[in-house]
Amino acid sequence: MADPPDPRAGSVRGILELQALKSPAADFLIAPETGRRLGFGDLLRSSRAIAAFLAAQGIAAGAHVGLLLPNGLQAVRLFVGLAAGGHVVVPLSLIARPAQLAFILGHSDCQAVFVAPEREEALRAALASVRREAGVRLFVVDPDSALLPGESEQASWLDPEPAADAPALLMYTSGTTGRPKGVLLTQRNVLAGARFVSEAHRLNTSDRVLAVLPLYHINAQIVTVLAPLYHGGSLVMPRRFSTADFWRLAAEHDCTWLNVVPTMIAYLLQHECVKTATRGAGRLRFCRSASAPLPPAQQQAFEERFGVGIIETMGLTETAAPVFANPIEQGARRLGSPGRAFGNEARVIDPDSGVEQAVGAVGEIVVRGENVMTAYYKAPEDSARAFTADGWLRTGDLGYRDEQGFYFITGRLKELIIKGGENIAPREIDEVLLAHPAVLEAAAFAIPHPLYGQEIAAGVVLRPGEAGDDLIAFCRHHLGLFKTPARILVLDELPKGPSGKVQRLRLSNLIAQDR
Repeated sequence: MADPPDPRAGSVRGILELQALKSPAADFLIAPETGRRLGFGDLLRSSRAIAAFLAAQGIAAGAHVGLLLPNGLQAVRLFVGLAAGGHVVVPLSLIARPAQLAFILGHSDCQAVFVAPEREEALRAALASVRREAGVRLFVVDPDSALLPGESEQASWLDPEPAADAPALLMYTSGTTGRPKGVLLTQRNVLAGARFVSEAHRLNTSDRVLAVLPLYHINAQIVTVLAPLYHGGSLVMPRRFSTADFWRLAAEHDCTWLNVVPTMIAYLLQHECVKTATRGAGRLRFCRSASAPLPPAQQQAFEERFGVGIIETMGLTETAAPVFANPIEQGARRLGSPGRAFGNEARVIDPDSGVEQAVGAVGEIVVRGENVMTAYYKAPEDSARAFTADGWLRTGDLGYRDEQGFYFITGRLKELIIKGGENIAPREIDEVLLAHPAVLEAAAFAIPHPLYGQEIAAGVVLRPGEAGDDLIAFCRHHLGLFKTPARILVLDELPKGPSGKVQRLRLSNLIAQDR
């Protein structure tokens, strides 16, 4: 493994300058559709230019700047350039519904947004709905362009290097209430995440990752962009994931590792795609899986069919992606476990008393470390609830630790549905169903799915005399196809506990019995 970057480099800018000094001509990014490449020296020059461009528009370091762009050269150079320039990056999801996008734009205090032409109309509509049209500068940019309009290639830094505790990334994630929460991560947080990935997988300058996850996801930001920046490696980033192109791209560009979510593994197994051998024998070392639990049967099927070992991991937006990782040595990995704590600390506690649990006992998993968020943005009450009294982040996951330090996830305290690696709040689905005139009560919940890991279902109680025949169509109109329940169960009453709270797990069991 190559020597790590100078530990004194406490910011994205510091790491970028070190890598550009050591290997200015080495590739950092390859955009396969256009064939364009971005070296470390190029990335440093473009980051200075982006900071100068924004300064000329009156947008200083520290300002919140949104990105509504598909994967590609422009998205990566802006993501790194904004963080290096001391701005706070606010990634905006390409699959966000209008109401969610509007909430984030109203809450995040963005002063500017870089947007792809095909997203401009939706962005302007969202801004208008929260009356921020005049308060946010829009820069419509070509996702494949190597420059911004009017950008100077000879710019210099205008502001000092960001401090380690300066905010760098504001990521919005679904909460149990359906209202997105802004996870505020510092320069130290995001670099710690990048460092933990690099060290856990023993990555160095010769490593290249096939980066197919969307850049509005924390996994892509930390694992496939900032980790290669940290260890001086490189990434191949196509515009989107494709089963037909996946193995071809890995082979053509001599990738040494892959970064996917379980849904992608399921699609690769389901489709008649053929793994292409890399030109260099033994170049492809492993496949990394995260963002949702990986069924052991899928892991075994993938490894047997494609001959590539999977390292299962686990992370949260609140922890700058990584929390647990399986060992790099294939024989030491545990099926069904996201691995051991790496970089940060972890423990299992009783969720009520906070007392640490014994080995093998189930409780809530909590973590702490340099990668853990500072707070939720403008949400002091949510921030307080997120931590224990002695400063451990509550993950909301139930699980246990074995004698070798491997963690196993058994359930959720929080009721988030994780579909294809995306967090979906049941409350968001509930509220749409309750807006239908035929629905008296509604509760969404998760059910197993072979491709997505979890799928959405819902139980409803109808008003007297109502049929509710159009509930699926109603949800598609208001939620979009991805968040529409696959099944809606009509019941006489929703199962509830002594306190009157709907028991969503019992609803899930009802669906299982109904099959």
